[in-house]
Amino acid sequence: MPAPNAAEHPVLETHGLTISFGGHVAVDGVSCAFHSGTLTAIVGPNGAGKTTYFNLISGQLRPTAGRVSLFGEDITMLPAPQRTRRGMGRAFQLTNLFPQLTVLENVRLAVQSHARMGLNLFSVWSGHVELIERAGHYLERTALADRRDMLASALPHGDQRKLEVAILLALEPDIFMFDEPTAGMSVDEVPVILELIHGIKQQQDKTVLLVEHKMDVVRSLADRIIVLHQGELVADGNPAEVIASPIVQQAYLGVAVEAA
Repeated sequence: MPAPNAAEHPVLETHGLTISFGGHVAVDGVSCAFHSGTLTAIVGPNGAGKTTYFNLISGQLRPTAGRVSLFGEDITMLPAPQRTRRGMGRAFQLTNLFPQLTVLENVRLAVQSHARMGLNLFSVWSGHVELIERAGHYLERTALADRRDMLASALPHGDQRKLEVAILLALEPDIFMFDEPTAGMSVDEVPVILELIHGIKQQQDKTVLLVEHKMDVVRSLADRIIVLHQGELVADGNPAEVIASPIVQQAYLGVAVEAA
C-alpha cells in the first residue's frame, strides 16, 4: 500500500542500478525516480537495456549493484511475486498467460489473487459471484467479453495482448509496467490498448512505466521520457525536449549530429 504523502515522494526509485552478464554491462548505474500520477516512457535503440531495466525493477533479475525502492522500502532482494503483492504490476513483451485456461478463468484468477483468496479454480468461485462479475468487467473493458469461454491459447496474438492487460487491470496494482504493449497488434487493435493505458494515467493515483518503440504512441501518452543507450541513462525530461535533444537524435533516431 502507498505510504503517507505518496504524491510528494517517489513511489518507485532505482539507485545506481547495474547488471552485468559476463563482461557485458547491460544496465549501467541507472538512478531514476517515478511519481504517482505520471506516465514515463522508456525508450532507446535495440539492445539499450530497456527490458533488462524493467526486469530488474519487477524482480525477474537481481542486480549486480544498486537497489530498488518501493514506497521508500528497499525491495532489491524481494522476488517478483512479493513485489506484485506490494503493488507492482507487469505486462510482458511476450504474452504471459495460462494457455489451457479460458479467457475468463485467466482474469478471474487475477481477481481472486487480488482478493487474497488463493488460486484454487474450483473451491472458491461458486460462493463469490461478485468476483466473477468483476472479472467480466475487465473483459468488457478490454473488448474480450465475447471471447470469455475461449482457451487463451486459441486467441489471436492481439487478443492475447489484450487479455494480459485485463489480467494486469484485475490485479489493481499501484504501478503499471507495460513492455511494448502494442507489439504484434494490428492497426485496428492498438487503440483499445492505448485507451486503457490513457485511462489508467487519468486516475492520477497510479504510476505507469512504458517501454515502447513507436514514437507516435510515446508522444500521445507520455508525461516524461527517459532514454537508455548502451545501458546508461542519457536523457530524462518532457517529451518535446527529449525527442529534440541531439543525443537522442543520434542514439535513438540514428541522426548524425554535427560537432559543435
